Amino acid sequence: MPHYCSLKIIKSVNMKTAKPKLSASQRDELLGKLKARFEKNMSRHKGLEWAKVAARLEANPEKLWSLHQMESTGGEPDVVGVDKKTGEYVFYDCSAQTPEGRTSLCYDRAALDARKEHKPKNTVMDMAAAMGIEVLTEEQYMELQKLGEFDTKRSSWIKTPDDIRKLGGALYCDRRYGRVFVGHNGADSYYSGRGFRSLLKV
Repeated sequence: MPHYCSLKIIKSVNMKTAKPKLSASQRDELLGKLKARFEKNMSRHKGLEWAKVAARLEANPEKLWSLHQMESTGGEPDVVGVDKKTGEYVFYDCSAQTPEGRTSLCYDRAALDARKEHKPKNTVMDMAAAMGIEVLTEEQYMELQKLGEFDTKRSSWIKTPDDIRKLGGALYCDRRYGRVFVGHNGADSYYSGRGFRSLLKV
């Protein structure tokens, strides 16, 4: 009996730590979409080759799963460069407007818990963590806007510095009148027209 219980515990731990993976059909469909987008938008990643990106993705199935999450929530992820320190390919959400499947979220768990009524379904930071991705910082968001015109009708929460968050606020960005703006709201607020953009390194 003790031996049986021990095996049961080990099995339970292994199940909890198992990394998510896509089915073969999901993987092939996603790689096809990513390749088409990569080849259609070469100005975002001049000098890079899809074959090398694909090889890195296939060697890291958990990263491919996160990209699938980005894609399925409307992020339209694409390669925007290479991390000079690690050599990793960097993907950003490149949808014209903030991802449709990530709207109506307050900033973080503390903000959600602070609301006494009309709580949103989830938070930016919790959803990003569950998807295995990172929320864009202000600097990264500005870099994205150099590649095109994004969030002309909607807006995106960005990673907020601790000193601002401690005072109860959170930051967002959008593009209006041909310029990119940084705004602020209470971290517990949420809007149907605001989501968040993310990055993933592979």
